[in-house]
Amino acid sequence: MNALSFEQELKAQALACGFDIAGIAKVQPARHAAAYRAWLASGHHADMAWIARNVDLRIDPKLWQPEAQSMLVLGVSYVTQSPSARIWNDPMRGRIARYAWGRDYHKVIRTRLKNLSAWIAEHGPQGVKTFPFNDAKPVMEHDAALAAGLGFIGRNTLLIHPEWGSMMFLGGLLLSCDLAADLPTPGTGNQLVSESRKTSDCGSCRRCLNACPTHAFPAEYILNSRLCLSYQTIENRGEVPENLRPKFGNWIFGCDVCQEVCPWVKRFSKQSHESWLLPEPDRMAPRLDELAELDDDAFLARFAGTPIMRTKRRGLLRNVAIALGNSGSEEAQAPLEKLADDVEPLIAEHARWGLAQLEG
Repeated sequence: MNALSFEQELKAQALACGFDIAGIAKVQPARHAAAYRAWLASGHHADMAWIARNVDLRIDPKLWQPEAQSMLVLGVSYVTQSPSARIWNDPMRGRIARYAWGRDYHKVIRTRLKNLSAWIAEHGPQGVKTFPFNDAKPVMEHDAALAAGLGFIGRNTLLIHPEWGSMMFLGGLLLSCDLAADLPTPGTGNQLVSESRKTSDCGSCRRCLNACPTHAFPAEYILNSRLCLSYQTIENRGEVPENLRPKFGNWIFGCDVCQEVCPWVKRFSKQSHESWLLPEPDRMAPRLDELAELDDDAFLARFAGTPIMRTKRRGLLRNVAIALGNSGSEEAQAPLEKLADDVEPLIAEHARWGLAQLEG
């Protein structure tokens, strides 16, 4: 029997460390560099200034780590059991995007990358260096995944793996050694087509574009962040435009609509067995009236160590006020009146809007 190559051993160890997919590519500039620059020039990144920083570094990892020769691109699925309709569609519960149902994924991914790096230091080529990356580092993970043959870009701008779908945490390692690369996803632009289902595409499907509550896709493969509920509920630190508030429904952190309707997610994707992502009613759809009672200390006690901390109390309760206003429920009156008296002006203003919605 032939001995496994180091590349095969490396991928096997990556899976043993808790990753679901692994691919290898040469360190190279991102193939969508021109599209990325055009997207920034159009202002579609809204006020997320960090996305527009270090553009050259994001496009070419060599500029970030000149020693890097290869990159190991990795993913962890967060597809879990779907919530019951009774919980998910309850107007007095706020929907939270799936990736935020558990602990902060950055910490989970960092730990696994650290463990894998330690294995490489012991079993890899002598003197090899590793440089971890995830969405906190200047690397275009989707393009890196394309280079490593781990899927294709869907019309909703997300990487879609043919077996795991698009609900993936992506990250990886740059390595200072030269490794044999996997076959990249073919193509040079958004239309990435192959006879193999492993590098397929969206075909004629437009479910994601049609289902978006705010029509945040001005064209295929382009997302206008200002219209995206994930941006509005998480990254927007100020007032939500009034014309968008009714579109929230009961989403209070993120939005999964363009992924939930995708056939690659609904029909083909495997289910994650990550214990830290197991669905619980209060993780995936907490009671809005309970959230309206949270002061700063209670907010911290409930959400410390989770992605929800990114919005802080003022952002989450702003979203709660909008969801309560959209609920059409008499139960929403009392919590909205409480929020309308909140010391935080942002929360109070959105609560007054919510009360007007109930009355209107």
